[in-house]
Amino acid sequence: MQHREVTLAAAPWGSRLLGSAEESSGLRRIRVQLLLTVPTLLGNLTGMVVSIVLVGFVLPGPSVFTRDLLLLDVLAAPLYATCALLLGLWWGTTRELRALRWATDPDRVPTEEEMAAATAVPRRLVRDQALLWFGGLVLLTTLYGLAEPQLIPKVAFGIAISAIVVCANSYLIIEFALRPVTARVLEAADSGRRRGIGVFGRSLVVWVVGSGVPVAGMMVLAVLALTMDDVTKARLAVCVLSLGGATLVFGLLLMTQTLAATVAPILGVRRAMRQVEDGDLDVALAVYDGTELGELQSGFNHMVEGLREREQIRDLFGRHVGREVAAAALAGDPALGGVETDAAALFIDIVGSTTMAATIPAPEMVAILNRFFGIVVDEVERHGGLVNKFEGDAALAVFGTPAPLADAPGAALATARAILARLDSTATDFVAAIGVAAGRVVAGNVGAHQRYEFTVIGDAVNEAARLCELAKQQGLLLASGATVAASAESEAGHWRLGESVTLRGRLAPTRLARPA
Repeated sequence: MQHREVTLAAAPWGSRLLGSAEESSGLRRIRVQLLLTVPTLLGNLTGMVVSIVLVGFVLPGPSVFTRDLLLLDVLAAPLYATCALLLGLWWGTTRELRALRWATDPDRVPTEEEMAAATAVPRRLVRDQALLWFGGLVLLTTLYGLAEPQLIPKVAFGIAISAIVVCANSYLIIEFALRPVTARVLEAADSGRRRGIGVFGRSLVVWVVGSGVPVAGMMVLAVLALTMDDVTKARLAVCVLSLGGATLVFGLLLMTQTLAATVAPILGVRRAMRQVEDGDLDVALAVYDGTELGELQSGFNHMVEGLREREQIRDLFGRHVGREVAAAALAGDPALGGVETDAAALFIDIVGSTTMAATIPAPEMVAILNRFFGIVVDEVERHGGLVNKFEGDAALAVFGTPAPLADAPGAALATARAILARLDSTATDFVAAIGVAAGRVVAGNVGAHQRYEFTVIGDAVNEAARLCELAKQQGLLLASGATVAASAESEAGHWRLGESVTLRGRLAPTRLARPA
């Protein structure tokens, strides 16, 4: 059985930006490409702008906007930045995304190598960006340092700060964009576990970038202020305020991304749990997080799978022994033995079934029995009774046990009339006789400790069977007068009392009752 994935189908991976599970492979490939490329490109451009602002206007030290540095300002730095962006886009598109092509094919089963390569994509993309930023740091610091040695700490610090923020932001963006791929990997993996840096690692990254790096930067600024004679209080204040403002903005951005990545799986589990509480077990979460949160999603799926299996067993158990009997067995600790109680019994049997079995093909006979029992079960359950046994072409139904019934005799009589009416109008290839009786019976579990069943034993059951036997020659429906007398007036009015007869195997006479 297929179970629909929730958060719900519109956002199976925790965000509508990632599309739906029914999306075509071509559209999903474009979506993943855009989610990887556009935010990463914007992040790197923003990082470059921040570097220019820090180095050119905020950090203390000699100005980079001089005639001697004009060639570096307008040629070397822009040229490297442009080449780095183009190289990063080409590198990520042609090499890294090649490892993800299988993930856009819903029918493709990935190999271990493909899964390992897909899992490593976020780390490799961030590593590639870090290498390009490090290359720019080394190259530009060297070039500016050769022209003006006092620019070395300023250029290195400005580029390093931006590089750290950009790489941290890129990792969170890439993890988000690759959630559908991660879901495929986790679904196909034998172990079901492909951990990333984890919730703790994500939080640590945010702390390092949002608190550790800024504090370290301010410490560097303090050192520069102490070692440079031309750093004024106003200049130092501008540096601290600028760095603090950038920290607040980018720290908030990173924290928002981290919290969103943490909260999305939890919200999905919560929504799915509400569906389970409402009785809907046909749900399954998409496991798209490779951290402890993914284990939470997977654990929920295993839990619901167990509940589905339990419900299937409960349903199957109820179909075999009756839903009331199954509910009573599941609610308590069933044991051998029974209790004496008042109940009504209805016995129904097809007339001439032996001849029918000898003259009708077996499949056709089975179809007849299924139609017959379908009517019997429908009416018995509609009137609050329990079909206790199927005996070949006959059935025994009881009313008032194991679930109590306000008017068990009346319910049994009403059921008998309803069954007879439906058989008269729908069954043209067979007829059935019905007997109804009520009285004291013993209801409980009979058998051995290894195997037992719920059954009803007593004079009322025997009387109903004998009345059914007699009804085959007298109108197809007979009840005992005592049953009619014990029923409510609303039902008793549909019956008329007749003669008294001594039924086979009984000593006391039984007064017959027939439908009016």
